[in-house]
Amino acid sequence: MEELNDFNEEREESTFDLKAELYKYLAYWKWILFGFLMGGLIAYLYNRYTIPKYRTGATMMIVDDQEKNAMNATPSGGGAIFSLQDDGIQNHIEKLRSKQLIESVVDELDHNISYFIEGNVIAVEAYKSSPVLIEFITPDSLVHSVSKSLVVTPTSDTSFMLEEEASGYSKNHSIGEVINLDNLQFTILPKSGEEEGTFRKTSPVTIKIQSLRSVAANYIGKLQIAQKGQAKDILALSLVQEIPKKSEDFLAKLMERFNEEGVKDKQEVAENTTKFIQDRLEMITTELDSVEVNIADFKRENQIMDVSSGASQFQSKFTAAEQEVFNLETQLQLLNSVEDLLKSQGDYELLPDVGISEGGVSGLANSYNSLLMERNMYLEGGTERNPVVQTLTQQLDSLRENLFENIESTRRSINVRLRELNQRGNMAQGQFSNFPGLEKGMRSIERQQQIKEQLYLFLLQRREEAAISFAATASVARVVDAAFTNNEPVDPKPWLILVGGFLIGLIIPILVIFLKNLLDTKVHHKGELSGLTKHIPFIGEVPRVGKEQNQRIELNDRTPLAESFRILRTNLAYLFQNKNKDRGEVIFVTSTIKGEGKTFISYNMARTLASTGKKVLLVGADIRNPKLHRYGEISDTAPKGLSDYLYDLDVTEKEIISVEKEAGIKVDMVLSGPIPPNPAELLMNDRLESLLEYAAQIYDFVLVDTAPTMIVTDTLLISPLADTTLYVVRSDFTDKKMLDFSKELKQQGKLKSPAIILNDVDYSKFSYGANYGYSYGYGYGYGVDKESRWQRIKNKMSGSK
Repeated sequence: MEELNDFNEEREESTFDLKAELYKYLAYWKWILFGFLMGGLIAYLYNRYTIPKYRTGATMMIVDDQEKNAMNATPSGGGAIFSLQDDGIQNHIEKLRSKQLIESVVDELDHNISYFIEGNVIAVEAYKSSPVLIEFITPDSLVHSVSKSLVVTPTSDTSFMLEEEASGYSKNHSIGEVINLDNLQFTILPKSGEEEGTFRKTSPVTIKIQSLRSVAANYIGKLQIAQKGQAKDILALSLVQEIPKKSEDFLAKLMERFNEEGVKDKQEVAENTTKFIQDRLEMITTELDSVEVNIADFKRENQIMDVSSGASQFQSKFTAAEQEVFNLETQLQLLNSVEDLLKSQGDYELLPDVGISEGGVSGLANSYNSLLMERNMYLEGGTERNPVVQTLTQQLDSLRENLFENIESTRRSINVRLRELNQRGNMAQGQFSNFPGLEKGMRSIERQQQIKEQLYLFLLQRREEAAISFAATASVARVVDAAFTNNEPVDPKPWLILVGGFLIGLIIPILVIFLKNLLDTKVHHKGELSGLTKHIPFIGEVPRVGKEQNQRIELNDRTPLAESFRILRTNLAYLFQNKNKDRGEVIFVTSTIKGEGKTFISYNMARTLASTGKKVLLVGADIRNPKLHRYGEISDTAPKGLSDYLYDLDVTEKEIISVEKEAGIKVDMVLSGPIPPNPAELLMNDRLESLLEYAAQIYDFVLVDTAPTMIVTDTLLISPLADTTLYVVRSDFTDKKMLDFSKELKQQGKLKSPAIILNDVDYSKFSYGANYGYSYGYGYGYGVDKESRWQRIKNKMSGSK
């Protein structure tokens, strides 16, 4: 036995067995197949009753303002006044996704009101094909803020039942009747063009009213916009919904509204410019009239008609200087005009670009207009508390201050240059001291007249350009591809869903089995005893016995239970080969905890050994929790038990040995007797050793049913008295962690010659080799003819008849 034990300690076994792992799952093949089929069925039903979704797309190109503006056709290229700084393609994308724009589209298309026709399984939306229509009398501002679900069930050609689940409303109404429901006034009308008598035959219709804000938010979440083309000026819009026509209408209207908003912004700039120019023209006309009156008065007072003939030489020398003075004074007048406008107009209004070439004022004015239009765009979808609006407001205030500073610095620069030109004129004037002062006064008045006339003509030209720009404002975007829908649905993908359903149905039961195995800490088969059998020999397994089956070995028994104990008896014989033949073998049967079947093993092992003609004595040494009396029927000749013998020195061995009444297999037994208050002390005295020595001289085998080793110390106290210890482990009951306890007992020498028996193995779960039970073993008795499958089917059919 020691040699066999050493062999097991040195033996190395594989830590992973692929077939073993596979058989863990194949044991539940019915559940795996059920999950596989159920997953496929659910996927089929999903495909069958899920409304498909289609992708609708459209393409639009953003028009470049600099190239497409109609004002470029004017002689002065005046379109630069009204062209806006490029907002960038991302700004256009944000405008398309803006809440204000989306809400206006939803409102115009009435997409916040949906009609659903009840089907056998699901309700299908009837877009523009509903047999009934709802018309609201309540203002749109109130309708756009409510959410309701109304069910219209026709009861006749002129009446219907109206139900609203949320409020519990249910009442009959006539077609065209004004209905009041929660501050809403509306009428229900049949769709025009229907044949007479068809209204009452229509299925119930659910009218779903949603708030405009929630519908717009839903569209914003679904709307996808991406850039296309190398120039990145083409936008691809797409929408995935169940109703293709609804998506097409939305995208078409969205592009239309986007164009309208862009044109409106451009025309607003043109209107403000025209208004500013008209105001300036009126003021300059008054000033020009005043200058002409001054000329007439000057000539009348000095009695002259033409003084230019006498100053030809002076004029030729100073023409260039005067022209420069004229230009500078013109710019100075424009600066004053823009400054007056900035001071007189309200905050955050658009500025005109009047063509000031000095100081970069025109560039600052264009930047101011661009920021102001961007701020107005964000205010349409939000409030002044929006962080972006606040940032733009700060930038506008800063730019406005810069404009004032720039105008002032430019004016100072112009004045400096004018002073320089005047100084040159004064120096030249000294050379013409004889020239009459009359010429100078006349020239000054005429110069003022020319300035006013030039400014007047300049503004007239700008007014015409502004009018042309307003009338011929170009579109912001051009539709490249109108909204269209792909024929193939985006969701669901039937084959993908079906394959996914089968896979999920297959994976879920496998995952459940995996988690069950992962959380399971019980011993189930011999393969899970590999760590223990390296140290302690394994001599066999005992199959599970049903409640209706006999749990006792009988004479000539050919059941799987009897065959398993015969194998145990054979394997046990190898442990006795080198033992002393002069006395019987003392075999202890124990386990780790209560309930592992040590008494069951003890009793049936004793009967199996006795069936070969050997004399066997079975001793119930578990005097704390005796169970041996439950097996068999004991004669009344021995009323005393082991505890009586250990306590009372007058009781002899023969007085406690009893014989089973039932004939067949003869097994003598020593029952446990009364439960004593001090079982450990009783077992420690010499009486038990004397009893075992006595029995070993008379019997061939003495089997001792002892107490569990982990719960009490009784078995460890008497362990040296045994020749062999059978250690019982129960399948589906013993925790794997407890195996370490029996291993420690072996290593510490507290058990004498231990051997492992695996009890209560359920062979219906395993069919692979020795690790999972001997599949060739206990299903039928040796020598019994096995019925063929065809024979069993015929027997069942004949029995059913």
